[in-house]
Amino acid sequence: MTGEQQQKHFVLVHGICHGAWCWYRLQSLLEAEGHRITTIDLAASGINMKSLDESRTFFDYTQPLFEVMESIPTDEKVVLVGHSLGGLNIAAAMEKYPQKISIAVFIAAVMPDTVHRPIDFFEKAFEGATEEDLMDNQIVPFGRPEDHLVSMLFGPQYASSKLYQLCPPEDVVLAKVLMRPTLIYREDFSKMSAFSSEKYGSVKRAYIITGEDKTIKVKFQRWLIENVGATIVKEIKDADHMVMISKPHTLCQYLLDIAWDGKVPRP
Repeated sequence: MTGEQQQKHFVLVHGICHGAWCWYRLQSLLEAEGHRITTIDLAASGINMKSLDESRTFFDYTQPLFEVMESIPTDEKVVLVGHSLGGLNIAAAMEKYPQKISIAVFIAAVMPDTVHRPIDFFEKAFEGATEEDLMDNQIVPFGRPEDHLVSMLFGPQYASSKLYQLCPPEDVVLAKVLMRPTLIYREDFSKMSAFSSEKYGSVKRAYIITGEDKTIKVKFQRWLIENVGATIVKEIKDADHMVMISKPHTLCQYLLDIAWDGKVPRP
C-alpha cells in the first residue's frame, strides 16, 4: 500500500469545558504514524472566539464540527472520535453526515441509540450524582430564567481528583488554566428526537472504556455497550477520564487498530 492509501483522517472532538488542546499528546502520536488529524474547538470552547451567549443551543455549540464535516470531500471518510459529552456532538454529526464517516469512536463517552431521546442518556450518565460528588464544580444559571440555561466549569479539586487523577501534574495545571465554562443543554436534549436508524444507526461504532474513570463511571460505559451496542469494544484498564493525556500511547494504538479493523498496515 502507498503512504496515501495508508493514511487515515481522524477528527477529534473534545468534551465539556475542554478544547482541541486536550488532544495534543494523542495528536502528536497519530501524526508521527503518518495520519491526518483535525482537532476542533466547539463553540465557546478552547480558542473558539464565540461567547456562551452566542452558543445558546446544542447545535450552535456543535456548529464548528458541522463545518469541518461539510468541508470533507464526498469521496473521503473520516474516523470520527468523541470524548465524554462529545459523544453527543459526534452523534449529531453521524446523523447529518453518515456517508462521510468510516467509523465513530466513543471514548468514555455518552453514546445514544436510535430509540430513546438524547436526554435519556444525558440523565443516565449522571444518575445518582450528589452535591458531594460534584465537589467544587461551578454550576450556575446563565441568562434569563425563562431560558433554562445553566453553565458548568470543572473545579480545581474535581479536576485533580476525578478528571485527571492519573495524569502528569503539569497537564493538570495546564488544564486548570485552559478549561472554559460550557452550557449544559438539558433543555435542548429534552426536545430532540431519537437519532435515526437510517443515518446515525448506519455508521459503524466502536467504544473505548476507561477503567479508572471517576467522571463517566465504568458501570455506565458498560451499560451503554450492552444496551446500545458497538461493533468494536476495547478497554484501557489503568486510564482515568482524560485518557488522551494519561494513556496516550495505548489510546493511539487502539485507535489505529479500530481504524484499520485490527489490520494495521506496517511499513
